Amino acid sequence: MTLVLASNNQHKLQELRHILGPAFAIQSLQDIGLHADIPETGTTLNANALQKARYVRQWLQQRQTAADDTLPLIFADDTGLEVEALGGAPGVYTARYAGPQCTPEDNIVKLIATMKGETNRRACFRTCIALILPSGEEHCFDGRVDGIITPDKQGEGGFGYDPVFQPDGFDGTFAQLGQNVKDQISHRARATQALAEFLKKSDH
Repeated sequence: MTLVLASNNQHKLQELRHILGPAFAIQSLQDIGLHADIPETGTTLNANALQKARYVRQWLQQRQTAADDTLPLIFADDTGLEVEALGGAPGVYTARYAGPQCTPEDNIVKLIATMKGETNRRACFRTCIALILPSGEEHCFDGRVDGIITPDKQGEGGFGYDPVFQPDGFDGTFAQLGQNVKDQISHRARATQALAEFLKKSDH
């Protein structure tokens, strides 16, 4: 089963391919020839995920021919880190917490500095996956993992905020636990597993 992911993020692609397994072939935006920056102007994770998936669908529709009138399954995800002490921030601004052109390292540095001296370090990661079927029918799948923000970076693995997020029930951050563990318990894993279960039960 082939799906088009509304992203070129190689870390995300690798993670999703690992979680979904060989039964699913995931194409990136680069694979289908879409090189534009997709807007993310929603105020919720669901809204952003749907916006990205709809953008890709519309782009593909404009390039359809009479001989090729079947659209692929299209999905997009949006992930947010929600920190209790920050009122749920950075939330939808997770990827650009430190500014429009920031790096993941910039985001971590800002978060560590902002949380310095804070005793309430509770946080959660949430992922929303939006799926659009060839018929145009839309579905959303959510995943969540709770944990704490560590006072400093721990571990070299993973990506994004992984070195400062320690999930409940584990002694290390996502960066320390390794990809196999993360792919079983993470927010993206849980949302992706819900997506996979839906696709396996459906005739698409």
